[in-house]
Amino acid sequence: MPGEAPKAADSVRPEVHAAEMLDRAEGAAQLLKALSHEGRLMILCHLASGEKSVTELEHLLDQRQAAVSQQLARLRSEGLVSARRDGKAIHYSLSDPRAMRIVELLYDMFCSADCSPR
Repeated sequence: MPGEAPKAADSVRPEVHAAEMLDRAEGAAQLLKALSHEGRLMILCHLASGEKSVTELEHLLDQRQAAVSQQLARLRSEGLVSARRDGKAIHYSLSDPRAMRIVELLYDMFCSADCSPR
């Protein structure tokens, strides 16, 4: 009925079997490991606003090409970013919607104007 509080059963998620939950936990842990490096997280934050070339990322991060490329290689191997070649330049973009959601949440929590420092 309108105005009634939802029942507890309405907010419970469907049960996931232990083996399936373990598989999902392993996948989540792998994603979080890829995000747990400050340099990789910064790359993902910059890519959240759109495609960037390696040169653009070097300037944004104030890092050398070798360091940026190493982190991009890890992100590519994890399937979080994809590359597009345009002549000599390589452009990267976020390719995993889960990573995009997490980056957006982290931005809201730590970088938005209305977030307060701890």
